[in-house]
Amino acid sequence: MDYRRWFTADVEQPYRVALIAFPGIRAFDVSVITEVYGADRTDRGVPAFDLRRVATGTTPIPMRGGLSLHPDRTLDWLAEADLVVVPGLDDHLTPAPPPVLDALRHAHARGTTLAALCGGAFTLAQAGLLDGRRAITHWNLVELFRTHHPHVTVVPDALFIEDDHIWTAAGTAAGIDLCLHLVRTAHGAEAAATIARSMVTAPFRAGTQAQFIEHPTPRADRDADALAAVREHALRHLHEPLTVADLAAHAGMSPRTFARHFTAATGTTPLRWLLDQRVAAAQRLLERTDLPMPEVARRAGFGSEVTMRQHFASRLATSPRAYRAAFSAAAPVSEPAGSSPIAR
Repeated sequence: MDYRRWFTADVEQPYRVALIAFPGIRAFDVSVITEVYGADRTDRGVPAFDLRRVATGTTPIPMRGGLSLHPDRTLDWLAEADLVVVPGLDDHLTPAPPPVLDALRHAHARGTTLAALCGGAFTLAQAGLLDGRRAITHWNLVELFRTHHPHVTVVPDALFIEDDHIWTAAGTAAGIDLCLHLVRTAHGAEAAATIARSMVTAPFRAGTQAQFIEHPTPRADRDADALAAVREHALRHLHEPLTVADLAAHAGMSPRTFARHFTAATGTTPLRWLLDQRVAAAQRLLERTDLPMPEVARRAGFGSEVTMRQHFASRLATSPRAYRAAFSAAAPVSEPAGSSPIAR
């Protein structure tokens, strides 16, 4: 994701989000989009969002469970949107209205970011927007998706991915992860964490994490507490030069056994998880403090500014200095030495 496209945005103007609506969309995904972008949290430092329910007309749209959605804008409003989000579908082969497909094509041609939750990828694929691109959907829909859209490169094991400003996500809870990630990329880690806290959900799950976790076994159940304790220990000691071997020793396991159980329990490797947490910690320090770059790198556990810069480039497509320039708080504060930037 190229953060630079956000740096020149008008910070005074609400971030405009279009929720695409037509018969057949899932109520759960509509609720996720509305909870993330439809609540006013400006009193807690979250930027203002302008969420609109966009459809071919303003007639109420029925949804499963006796619910209905009342559009407040027509498709013309997509020309003003910064982000267009497509909910999943109750029937994943539901055809979207042709005007919706045309509007999505035009939005992408303008450079607008598009995002689809769960089976919403089928809608983007109907529009031809995923042909020749990488995409993901719910693990149980992968073969159906491949059958109906053979020109899409389906990534079978991820929570969410991006290709040419088009985001797709796996099922259900991964839609929350993607929406929070989109907030993080556009408005910073602290804004996403604030929304996550209000939703009582995890503030950060990397898109590369596997969407399908193995069913627990009796041994895995016994290991669960040890692995949770190791993750908590790591978060409180990120400023130390932790290694996977260190974490394994803390769990009382060999490195190989620890790595196997950790991946089975979390869907990601210990090293990738540790690096993701260090990047997240550095993001928060850059947003919330005026600490010099070497000190940010030390507290996040990178050891040097050069190493931190390399990981920012590979994971965020930006530099720590550019990230701070875009997302630092108006009144930075210095945190006490040795404190965890994520424990708060």
